[in-house]
Amino acid sequence: MHYCTDDRALCTYLKKVGESSVTKTDRRIRKSQEAIKAAVIELMMEKSFDQITLQDISDRADVSRRTIYLHYMDKFDLLDKLLEEHINELRKLCDAAGAEAEYEDIGLLWFEYLERHYGFFSALLASKGSSFFRNRFLTFFLEELSKADDLSPEESNPELTDGENIELQFLGAAIVGIVEWWFKQDKPVPPVFMAERVGVLLERNLEAESPSM
Repeated sequence: MHYCTDDRALCTYLKKVGESSVTKTDRRIRKSQEAIKAAVIELMMEKSFDQITLQDISDRADVSRRTIYLHYMDKFDLLDKLLEEHINELRKLCDAAGAEAEYEDIGLLWFEYLERHYGFFSALLASKGSSFFRNRFLTFFLEELSKADDLSPEESNPELTDGENIELQFLGAAIVGIVEWWFKQDKPVPPVFMAERVGVLLERNLEAESPSM
């Protein structure tokens, strides 16, 4: 019985040591990733993304190039994952707001989030990262507009969806353009104003009754 008790105590101890080791490893990984992300944002504020090298990122983040390659294939993969993280956070905010949220409320979520991360997005757009931004955010806005208009990506009847899809593509591209303008003009109006105007435009277009045939 004495040995069994000792064995259980040893197993418990080893389990705790293992969990502690994993926690420390996870913490180091997160710390490295955050340093890499911060380095990219700082560098984009200083020069074009095309001019940034992995060595630049390595030096600024104070990590080895090998560490960068453990997490990302290249600098483009890094930027893509950064954008994806932001979009996922935006998506969570929109989902939490619920289907009953008004267009203006959703718009306010968008613009307040973009303002909180102004450094990243403004640096991205200023360093020839517009194509990354535009492609990712167009997809995101189209998804959100589809939810707002009660459309499903699975709907495939062209007689029912062609006109709606054209309208959504137009509105999605317009929102991306408005957001780009807002950043490039250094936020000339506050998020609440942007949300109000975008909300009005969305309501006017998405809530309008279809003309009778």
